[in-house]
Amino acid sequence: MKDIYILAIETSCDETSVSIIKNGTNEIGTVTLSQMDIHKEYGGVVPEVASRNHIENITLILEELFIKTNILMTDIDGIAVTYGPGLIGSLLIGVQTAKMLSFIFKKPLIPVHHIAGHIYANKLNGDFNFPLIALVVSGGHTDLIYMEEEYRFKKIGGTLDDAVGEAYDKVARVLGLGYPGGPVIDKLAKQGETTYNLPYPLNDNSYNFSFSGIKSAVINLINNEQQKGNIIRKQDLCCSFQDRIVNIISKKTMRAVKKYAVKQLIVAGGVAANQGLRDELIRLANKEKIELLIPPLKYCTDNAAMIGAAGYYAYKKDIISDLSLNAKAVDSYYV
Repeated sequence: MKDIYILAIETSCDETSVSIIKNGTNEIGTVTLSQMDIHKEYGGVVPEVASRNHIENITLILEELFIKTNILMTDIDGIAVTYGPGLIGSLLIGVQTAKMLSFIFKKPLIPVHHIAGHIYANKLNGDFNFPLIALVVSGGHTDLIYMEEEYRFKKIGGTLDDAVGEAYDKVARVLGLGYPGGPVIDKLAKQGETTYNLPYPLNDNSYNFSFSGIKSAVINLINNEQQKGNIIRKQDLCCSFQDRIVNIISKKTMRAVKKYAVKQLIVAGGVAANQGLRDELIRLANKEKIELLIPPLKYCTDNAAMIGAAGYYAYKKDIISDLSLNAKAVDSYYV
C-alpha cells in the first residue's frame, strides 16, 4: 500500500506552523514559529500583528520544513490547511498559501476544521476506538463531540459564552498574572487550597458549559476584597477557580461517556495541557475503566502536525476543495 504524505499548514491564531505527516500518524517533520513573546506585551493576541507575522514567516518555515525533512513537493499527495475557525486575517495567510501550492503543483487541497485538527492530534499518540467522546478544551472552544466512526463528528454540547481557555486568560489578567493565563493559574493552583467560595458554572444536566459567570464572580470577589483592604491569596484563588472548572468539565464529560456508552474518551485542545484537568480525568477514567487518550503537551497547542493528521483522514474520505476555498472566522461545521 502506497504511503500518503500530507503537507499541512496552520495559521488560525498566532502560531505559524507547517508539517509533513505520513499516513495520518507519523510526523515526518514540523516547523512552528510562535508569536507568544510578541503578544505578551499586549496581554493577548493582536489580530493585525498576528497576520503580519504570518506573512513574513510562512515561506521561510516552508523552506525550512522541506530542508529539514528532505521531502520534495513531488512526494506530497495532498495539502491540508486550517480554513477556520480563527482570526480571519491569520487564516487567510494559510489558506492563500495552500491554494497557491495546490495550483502550482497540482495537489489536492484539503480543508480542515481547526477543532477536527485538535481531535486528530491524538492520532499522533495512539489509535481511536469507536464509538468515542472527544472533549475539546481550548481558548476558543469547550465542546463535547461524539464520534461513531472515522472523521464523523456530532456535537452534543458546547460553551454558551466564554470558552474555558478564555476564562483562564481573563482571570489571570485581573490577578496580574500575565498572558497566557492557563499555565500560570495551573501552577499556582497546585500551591494553594480551595478556600474561596466560587460558584459551579452551569451545574445542570445538559452537556453545555458557561464560564462567564465564574469569571465575573472572580472579578467581583477581587474588587470586594480590595475594598475591604484584604490581601488576595492568589494561590488559593487560583486553586478555588481551577477546582470549580475541573469539577464541572470532568463531571459533564464522564456523564456523556456513560450516556453514550463509548469505548474511549479523548481530550484535545490547548487546555488539555492543564495538569489539574489531566489528573482528574485520568483518575475518573481509571475509576470508570474507560480508555483515555490525551496528546503529549507539544500537540495540545496549535500546530500543523494535528492538521496533517486530520487532513489524511479527510483525504481518505475524499473531502477535497477547489480553489474557491475561503477562510471562515466562525464555523460550526467540523468537516
